[in-house]
Amino acid sequence: MNQLQAMRVFARVVELSSFNVAARQLGISPAAATRSIGMLEAHLNTRLLNRTTRTLSLTEAGRAYLIGCRTIIEQLDEMETNLVQSTRELRGTLRVASVTTFAQTGLAPLLARYRALHEGVSFDVTPFDVHIDMVEGGFDVCFSDDPTSFGSTLVCRPLFRVPRVLVASPTYLSTHDRPRSPSSLARHTLLCRSDNGARYWEFVDRKGAHRVTVSGAVRSPSYAMLKAAALHDMGIALLPRPLVEPEMQRGGLIQVLKEFDVSGSARHLSILYSSPGQSSLKVRSFVDFAVTQYRTSDQPAALRAVA
Repeated sequence: MNQLQAMRVFARVVELSSFNVAARQLGISPAAATRSIGMLEAHLNTRLLNRTTRTLSLTEAGRAYLIGCRTIIEQLDEMETNLVQSTRELRGTLRVASVTTFAQTGLAPLLARYRALHEGVSFDVTPFDVHIDMVEGGFDVCFSDDPTSFGSTLVCRPLFRVPRVLVASPTYLSTHDRPRSPSSLARHTLLCRSDNGARYWEFVDRKGAHRVTVSGAVRSPSYAMLKAAALHDMGIALLPRPLVEPEMQRGGLIQVLKEFDVSGSARHLSILYSSPGQSSLKVRSFVDFAVTQYRTSDQPAALRAVA
């Protein structure tokens, strides 16, 4: 029996309250996780976990053993961290989840710059439009513009503000009266989010705030879908500026109501991850790198553009 590995399995099972999820994160089968803890209990000649078909709970001996396991694992990880830091070598795969908007704009330049420093690190990237479960998915880090939907168990570090703009295609605007005020949007076809976002758009100018109720002809949780609909002359969409900047520069989409600030429309992109004590060296290294990239004033243009 590999006692250290068994201790890691035991600690992760307790942390996640699930043999299946812990096994998936550790890259082993549920049967192997169950067998590992069984052998550990046999070695110690004591039961560590109370198991039922639906729940897991620690025995008194298990609670005491868990404290020791965590101490040993943290000390070992710290030793390995210090050793790896001294050699500057990071290796392995980082599982990254990202909202599709950032995955299509600023993520690739960020990954490229990081990998130029650490060639031993590779990336497994999963874009998403609707909420995902970081634990179930086994992700190391997540880029999200709605961090509150992930609960309070993850560390959240803001990176940058993402402004949104109203856009439509030239063809659509040529066949409809171009909106001159927020109230005139009521006569237009609107393309809007179908997730838990606001059911209205609010605009601000020198005269005050103007609220427009949104009832879209096309609704989708995907910004990419709304962008495609706008490009196909289906209406006016409120989209993240980095996602539509290339089309705006080429003339494929035109910004409308420029003189109005779309109040509250901007979101902040954040990076989420487990607490530092539960994160590997490569996760902590990548998180620190990402935060530094978006907080320095001399960022490369490719990164600064999406901020």
